[in-house]
Amino acid sequence: MSKIVNEVMLANREYLAHFTKGDLAMPPARQFAILTCMDARLDPAKYAGLSEGDAHVIRNAGGRASDDAIRSLVISYKLLGTKEWFVIHHTNCGMETFTDDIMRNLLASSLKTASVDENGWHDCCEGGGSHEAKHISWLTISDLAQSVVEDVERIRHHPLVPSTIPIYGYIYDVTTGGLIEVPEATRIGRAG
Repeated sequence: MSKIVNEVMLANREYLAHFTKGDLAMPPARQFAILTCMDARLDPAKYAGLSEGDAHVIRNAGGRASDDAIRSLVISYKLLGTKEWFVIHHTNCGMETFTDDIMRNLLASSLKTASVDENGWHDCCEGGGSHEAKHISWLTISDLAQSVVEDVERIRHHPLVPSTIPIYGYIYDVTTGGLIEVPEATRIGRAG
């Protein structure tokens, strides 16, 4: 077993020794959902004051309103009763450091982990790549506030999302821990 697997299993044993939340209800107690980035620096439980069972937290690269994120949000309200949604992107997001074309070219060259420096992204080696990346929209970010607006707008106008759900747009500042509203996104996300 790897060192990481061992660390995770040890942590789980410690968690089990003090676990008391086995009776939480499936629907989130506070009836809201957050769509945010998978970045390890973000802890939605802390920045939004959550405990287990409070809210749904949907995470992906960039916190983007992908088809799968919208699928999760729709399940969240339709089957589990959430009534309000937050779209929260963040400063210094890795999704701002490349474009769809850069990602496609890197993956066409190699499937090994790439590196980045002041001159941009580079592959460590050639060979073993795939052109399948050209079929994926990587949902990169060129303007942080605009990406929040676009995602709230996409969710707001999705045919499976009722107009009664308010959708709020925010940016989490990784240097201060603060949430900064994106007023245009929240305006677009108003319940109708």
